[in-house]
Amino acid sequence: MFDVGFSELCLIGLVSLLVIGPERLPKVARLAGFWLGKTRSMVAAVKEEIKLELQAEEMRQIFKEQSGLNEVQQMLDETSDALKSPLAPPPDKTEPHEPK
Repeated sequence: MFDVGFSELCLIGLVSLLVIGPERLPKVARLAGFWLGKTRSMVAAVKEEIKLELQAEEMRQIFKEQSGLNEVQQMLDETSDALKSPLAPPPDKTEPHEPK
């Protein structure tokens, strides 16, 4: 995220040592580390929640498309059944009578 090298860290440490003082610097460093860790964990949790929401939305979209395909398939089946059935009733399938 931030491109901070060793020399920049040394400069930050020296300035903070001069501004804060050697007595309070360890306590401030611990507090800053604590809040940095807490912030990182919160960011990771938010990223995970967004990822789960996107996956859930993707699944909803897939189910919606699938139900739409099922409706189309059902309509096609009904249409093909209607085309297969003739207008007149089917002939009687009893055995034909043989003439004597």
